[in-house]
Amino acid sequence: MQAHSPTGPLAGLRIVEMDGIGPCPLAGMLLADHGAEVIVIERPGGQVLDTGTALGRGKRRVCIDLKRPEGLAEARALIEAADALIEGFRPGVMERLCLGPESFEARHPRLVYGRVTGWGQTGPLAQAAGHDINYVALTCVLSVASRAGVAPSIPATLIGDMGGGAMFLAFGLMAALWEAQRSGRGQVVDAAMVDGVGLLSSLLHAMRAAGRRDDAPAQNFFLHSSPFYDCFECADGRFVSLGALEPQFYAELLQRLGLDDVDAGNQHDHQQWPALRERVAARLREKTRDEWTALLEGTNVCFAPVLSLAEAPLHPQAQARGSFVKSADGHWQPAAAPRFSRGG
Repeated sequence: MQAHSPTGPLAGLRIVEMDGIGPCPLAGMLLADHGAEVIVIERPGGQVLDTGTALGRGKRRVCIDLKRPEGLAEARALIEAADALIEGFRPGVMERLCLGPESFEARHPRLVYGRVTGWGQTGPLAQAAGHDINYVALTCVLSVASRAGVAPSIPATLIGDMGGGAMFLAFGLMAALWEAQRSGRGQVVDAAMVDGVGLLSSLLHAMRAAGRRDDAPAQNFFLHSSPFYDCFECADGRFVSLGALEPQFYAELLQRLGLDDVDAGNQHDHQQWPALRERVAARLREKTRDEWTALLEGTNVCFAPVLSLAEAPLHPQAQARGSFVKSADGHWQPAAAPRFSRGG
């Protein structure tokens, strides 16, 4: 684990993180990556789920038994010396530990109290168990990742836990800290994954309201039925992705695939999609993924190979940007993001 660095745009900010899994540790790592001092309170018995060193990057961990009076006092002292606290338990857990936000109002009124849950602090599902796939399903976003006749599928943890949870917790925390500088008062940040994922789907709702999105898979290029926006299998069983949405990119795709007899002007003729999709799929099965990468990567056909976890850090784009770094144990992990012009 890397030691805390006092440099970066968040240098001087102190955060206490209650140990857990999912979005809270990622939000804490985002803050630590950019200079915040993040202290993780870990209870005896260690982490619920071993996530390795990646989500602990740049943090300091302390083990405290919150069931003992002296442990509770130690935790309270750490929190009262911090600018903010973040936790990802079900509603009521921190209150039962005597560490709820109300208990700090008198002694630390500026404390920003960040809470991230699946369903939120209120509502009929607030106390219900759930995971990423459930939160994404309830917000409609899972439905837009479907193919005709096939159950919807999404990458694990990325949309609900990390996109709808960690990112909105971090954003909400910084917004509340900014407001606290002016008001002198902290507040509770209620980051519900269902709220965050719902907001992430704003463009989809706007497109539907404007009549530019059809829920029928056969007429919606996002739903894996078009010949120009999907993943296709290659000769070696690996996959490539195409995203040629714009007319000029679609025309170049047809040209580079040798489909010169296809009229690019009929790109959105849904009746032609099934037959043309079969032709595109057949053409891509003629070469391996890496052969197509050599031919199409870097062109305007909107192309990328589908890389594995092991392959992604070694791609030239990732290497050039330093998008991955090696941890002390020699394993790749994503580097801090975003970048700042003056470092940090």
